[in-house]
Amino acid sequence: MIRNIIFDMGGVLVHYDPEHFVDLLSVSAEDKALLMREVFRTVAWFRMDRGTMGEAEAAASMKANLPPRLHGAADRLMAWWELELRPMEGMEDLVRELKELGCGVYLLSNATLRQPEYFDRLPVSRYMDGRMVSAFYQLLKPQHEIFEAMLQEFGLRAEECFFVDDLNINVEAAMLTGMSGTVFRGAGELRRSLREAGIPVSGGDSA
Repeated sequence: MIRNIIFDMGGVLVHYDPEHFVDLLSVSAEDKALLMREVFRTVAWFRMDRGTMGEAEAAASMKANLPPRLHGAADRLMAWWELELRPMEGMEDLVRELKELGCGVYLLSNATLRQPEYFDRLPVSRYMDGRMVSAFYQLLKPQHEIFEAMLQEFGLRAEECFFVDDLNINVEAAMLTGMSGTVFRGAGELRRSLREAGIPVSGGDSA
């Protein structure tokens, strides 16, 4: 029986689209490609999420491969939530309904040490029974260790957990630890998946 729902953050509870964040800076197509490659697709970015590299060191590493005209843009992208922090449509209502049904609601996110600064601004944050942010544990999804740590940290049983993520590889990793789960494709489809898993959520009005 499913008793707990574990949510990813970016792409599930909030919109997370690096290309869109770069577009908000109104740079040229050439500079957009540089910023995507040298900010979001760097080892330094993932090391920040793992908690093994600080923000200042990561920024210096990124800027070393960028022309000076883009250094300010790199700084702004590292704090992408200040450019735009947009909740995912329909998800606050769904999370609130899950709480009303008596489900435990948890967060499992690959994110930096600064995650609490912006996540707490989101209304959905008030419903969380527990949070695991990768940088604080020096683990990353899809490592099986982060899922095991999640279960241990909050005293959860894998077979009673349903995991929601926007990446197939992370959902598969959760399943390998004994959880069930689904790839997020909108609040409406998630409601259908939860009902199929035995959680009696309503149909809602989200597509």
